[in-house]
Amino acid sequence: MAIVKGKWLVQRFGDMGEKTGWTYISITAEEAEQLYSGNKKSFRVKGELNGLSLKQQALFPMGDGVFILALSASLRKQMGVRLGYTVEGYLERDSSVLTISTDLMECLEDVPEALDYFNSLPPGHQRYFSQWIESAKTAETKAKRIALTIQATSSKMGYSEMIREEQARRKKEK
Repeated sequence: MAIVKGKWLVQRFGDMGEKTGWTYISITAEEAEQLYSGNKKSFRVKGELNGLSLKQQALFPMGDGVFILALSASLRKQMGVRLGYTVEGYLERDSSVLTISTDLMECLEDVPEALDYFNSLPPGHQRYFSQWIESAKTAETKAKRIALTIQATSSKMGYSEMIREEQARRKKEK
């Protein structure tokens, strides 16, 4: 499997539809071709950036063979970078199977319509829910997140819609 080594500039989208405000690094068409020859769709990579190990990170197509790797606030903090910095490391295609929170899957089995919707989501979207749940620091927080996820998927809501709705609800309570 091909490995791409490089240095990439940390950038941010201005007004870019659903990607507005995203912080990312840009993977050239040549680099993307080395990672996954002939592919034009989103795919997963693993590797290391600024000493931080990555796995199951999505590369999103932007046109003309160029892809981006979104850098969440958490990733940027762990790497010690912000807008305008350069990250250095390597990437390779990640074909490993995506693992989803066992607790979430057990709870979804009790709500068939939520499970059906969850299973219809792309693997990356399922991963958002799962990582959010698994990142909870307490059992109470994990239980609340599972409950919110089941409520959202029962209403055919994706992760970002659920988060926005929850933030709006909390704002109203204040």
